[in-house]
Amino acid sequence: MRNKTCLLLLVALCAYKNISAQSHDIYHKGWIDFNKNGKKDIFEDPQQPVEKRITDLLAQMTVEEKTCQMATLYGYKRVLKEEMPTESWKHEVWKDGIANIDEELNSLTSYTDNATSQYSYPFSKHASAINTIQKWFVEQTRMGIPVDFTNEGIHGLNHDRATPLPAPIGIGSTWDKQLVRKAGQIVGREAKALGYTNVYAPILDPARDQRWGRVVECYGEDPFHIAELGKQMTLGIQEEGVASTLKHFAVYSVPKGGRDGNTRTDPHVAPREMYQLYLYPFRRVIQEAHPLGVMSSYNDWDGVPVTGSHFFLTELLREKFGFNGYVVSDSEAAEYLFSKHHVAADYKEAVRQVVEAGLNVRTNFTMPQTFIMPLRELIKEGKLSMKTIDARVADVLRVKFKLGLFDQPYVADPKAADKIVHTDADKQFSIQMDRESMVLLKNANNLLPLNKANLKNILVTGPLATETNYAISRYGPSHNPVTNVLDGIKNYVSKGTNVNYAKGCDIIDATWPESEIIETPLTDKEQADINEAVEKAKQADVVIAVVGEDAKRVGESLSRTGLNLPGRQLKLIQALQATGKPVVMVMINGQPLTINWENRFVPAILEAWFPGPESGRVIAETLFGDNNPGGKLPITFPKTVGQIEFNFPFKPASQANQPTSGPNGYGKTSVNGALYPFGYGLSYTTFEYKNLQVSPDKAQNQADISVSVDVTNTGKVKGDEVVQLYLKDKVSSVTTYEYDLRGFERITLAPGETKTVNFVIHPDDMALLDKNMNWTVEPGAFEVMIGSSSEDIRLKKEFVIEE
Repeated sequence: MRNKTCLLLLVALCAYKNISAQSHDIYHKGWIDFNKNGKKDIFEDPQQPVEKRITDLLAQMTVEEKTCQMATLYGYKRVLKEEMPTESWKHEVWKDGIANIDEELNSLTSYTDNATSQYSYPFSKHASAINTIQKWFVEQTRMGIPVDFTNEGIHGLNHDRATPLPAPIGIGSTWDKQLVRKAGQIVGREAKALGYTNVYAPILDPARDQRWGRVVECYGEDPFHIAELGKQMTLGIQEEGVASTLKHFAVYSVPKGGRDGNTRTDPHVAPREMYQLYLYPFRRVIQEAHPLGVMSSYNDWDGVPVTGSHFFLTELLREKFGFNGYVVSDSEAAEYLFSKHHVAADYKEAVRQVVEAGLNVRTNFTMPQTFIMPLRELIKEGKLSMKTIDARVADVLRVKFKLGLFDQPYVADPKAADKIVHTDADKQFSIQMDRESMVLLKNANNLLPLNKANLKNILVTGPLATETNYAISRYGPSHNPVTNVLDGIKNYVSKGTNVNYAKGCDIIDATWPESEIIETPLTDKEQADINEAVEKAKQADVVIAVVGEDAKRVGESLSRTGLNLPGRQLKLIQALQATGKPVVMVMINGQPLTINWENRFVPAILEAWFPGPESGRVIAETLFGDNNPGGKLPITFPKTVGQIEFNFPFKPASQANQPTSGPNGYGKTSVNGALYPFGYGLSYTTFEYKNLQVSPDKAQNQADISVSVDVTNTGKVKGDEVVQLYLKDKVSSVTTYEYDLRGFERITLAPGETKTVNFVIHPDDMALLDKNMNWTVEPGAFEVMIGSSSEDIRLKKEFVIEE
């Protein structure tokens, strides 16, 4: 028996050695024998041009292998059931390869998802695990085509304990291009170290409807502002050798009535508006940052689903904008042609339409064969040509070649990940980005900053004071420890200061959201909770009320019909204000809220959005003056949902106040104006603008215009100012926007310090879509407007474009 056991062990050892030798044989100095034929093919030669390598590889691939390069395999616990390759994989559809594996072993955790894995941490363990999976595809499939490992990354890489960033609406509030570039570099560097090769970021959708749940995931509402920050994020990610995939192409962010969830359809957007607002950020980022990926959106436009539109995915994206990466569908976008839009009689016809339109890779939370098998049937039936298939697959392979996956498919040094991901320097950067995202909305009688030396009793109240889920919301890092606002304030103040806490109320009441239209009486418990907060407020020197929304109230599929503080939160604020004690309102929220009563009666309001895990520390620093808030609103706060659409930029008179006399009516029937305008934000110091220079004052059609302005800190403390340049086309052949944002710079100034801020206005900044839908710079007068917000214009000067 013992001899038999030894013999079996010897046979197993020999078999292992043979497999290892065979695997090892494909790795040569300077190249890898992916197809295992013993010779260096053109596609395996790093010295050959990418297009020649693509052509050579395509010529060797079967239909089965090509179609596998057109589908996503969602990672462990999303679709994939095994953490590591198993014998069963040799019988799965991906035995012939796969385009990408998404969110693999990232230990995603949110209130909607849980995909924890033993391989996500330590970081080196994940890098090694990804190498093991990649090795399976390289060594165990016939052609050995490497996998593109994709992952989300809109506010930090979506990975266990990666470096967290504030929500994109907070990133947008920084208006800091250099900071966003560095954020992109951190996301890209961490992705690369962990084995991810493609990051689904940034989101370039203009958030034009404040009710939309995904406002929290956008940089703001203005296309120029989004393009500038999106460009920096894309450049930062791709500088680290990782692909950036833009989301969501296109016209996605204005579903009818702001309705998200099961709808995401029917944007009411005119053609000229589509180009100027919704396509503008994509066009500029594609042309100036050259991203390798684009995600196609769920929605239709003018009756045609975007993911099935040749116009969007081929004519616009590739032929006009010059995109040459691959297009991946948002999850289930391909299926929606059949199930939601009803432009296909069955799913198979939907597959045909999306592939013909220009979709390269289909993504959904189903096994990849649900797409691959109908795709193969269509090819067999002659309903999809091999020319089309080859073109779609070539785009996927091009990205893989550009990423270097055919030269080095593995993480070169997995152990290094532990020293590369979420370093101490990254943590400090994350905190700095949180600081810069803070926006001061109101500060009557300079109540802020608070002086902790003068405060003996502080009450921290409100349902968001101890909440943490906003800091680990979907599409970003999980499992980072969170310092809530209550603890942040306790940690900050001196030991002699007493910090009390009373929750005051829950985020919502029992019948919310119906309670927004049919109010119910306070329950005994709700009244008791408010009474407790009021009694503690009476003993306090200052009340800090932390209110707003959490990750269950705003986000994907969480659009709202009203924008007031949810539940009983306004009643809590009103009861606190009635005590006569100074109230500071801190808002943690993901979209503009119609805080009209609060703005009128509460003396100080700080907008914190959804900050990162160090939120409590940063909010405390800001309230007590160690961080002077310098963020600006990247989105308009309306006074009521009845004003929507109400945003920037806008057409002349479209957002004008109601006349009380004159030809267009009289009387008062509507609430007018913004609660807080685009670009708005206060500071603990003051800034003076002077010496605006515009040169030349007359120029030819395609000339650049140089602009400079001097900005001085006229206050007593150091502070940041976001200097904003707006441009007004005074007379044009078609109606243009009243004025457009065309430049911004965030600067830091010490008290008494002056800096000269320089801008360049390019022809593209002056262009409009003429009557024939051609981009044209028309001759005439333009007005340069420099200010601290879209409504706080300090200086103006004109220049003329001559014929």
